[in-house]
Amino acid sequence: MLQTPPPLSSEELERYARHLVLKDIGGPGQQALRAATVLVIGAGGLGAPVITYLAAAGIGRLIVVDDDTVSLSNLQRQIIHRTENVGQLKTESAARFVHALNPHVAVEMTSERIGPDNALALIDQADLVLDGSDSAKTRYLVSDACCLSAVPLITGAVGALDGSLTTLKPHITDADGRPNPTFRCLYPEMPADGSLPACAETGMLGALTGVVGTLMAMETIKEICEIGTGLVGRLLLYDARDLRFETLRYGWSPANPLTGDSPTITDLSAHKAS
Repeated sequence: MLQTPPPLSSEELERYARHLVLKDIGGPGQQALRAATVLVIGAGGLGAPVITYLAAAGIGRLIVVDDDTVSLSNLQRQIIHRTENVGQLKTESAARFVHALNPHVAVEMTSERIGPDNALALIDQADLVLDGSDSAKTRYLVSDACCLSAVPLITGAVGALDGSLTTLKPHITDADGRPNPTFRCLYPEMPADGSLPACAETGMLGALTGVVGTLMAMETIKEICEIGTGLVGRLLLYDARDLRFETLRYGWSPANPLTGDSPTITDLSAHKAS
């Protein structure tokens, strides 16, 4: 039997006052946020605004996975880290930030790279996963693992002056009974190692990651509180140079190797840790 969550404290009532008077959230929505566990892959450019707004919103439990340390060049866009955090693990820096912003949020840090050995165990703890990693191999691994674990995924990516995000729920069907698409329906083949330039080569506009990461946090809150229409089957594209948003629709592909007519991926054994 589900237990009734404890009422919000007087401090929480004041902290979340603007949510509580919002018709789309209110008390039930705030309780849903407090009851949720969200796994965030990466505490960098996209992870920073995601962590900021989810902690501020009162997500009950945040699990953050990152094996990197803070460098001076991160600070132009990774706004949860400070100059005095340079050289520290990003997870440690992120935990201090969350505790200072909202002590009601339980935060757990995993200071190791997500890979085939730990992906399923991490994802199985979560109600929803957000992937803000900068590695194609990680994106494919996380999306496959979320599909196999039947956990919703919001995945985002940025270029030098553009970004994208989508929501994946391939474990459920749409209103017409058709399978929802997987990440591999949208991007069937993983790019070859080294084929995508790193931001150290192309550059990165710092505020761009704030826009895309904040949109990821917004979609997370909508999913948890069941507000409006999400991005399942839709890829949101953002062109920062010309300030344009476009939405492309995509659907389930019978040729995708994960949930297509002839699936070839049934576990994570095909993935190799990078």
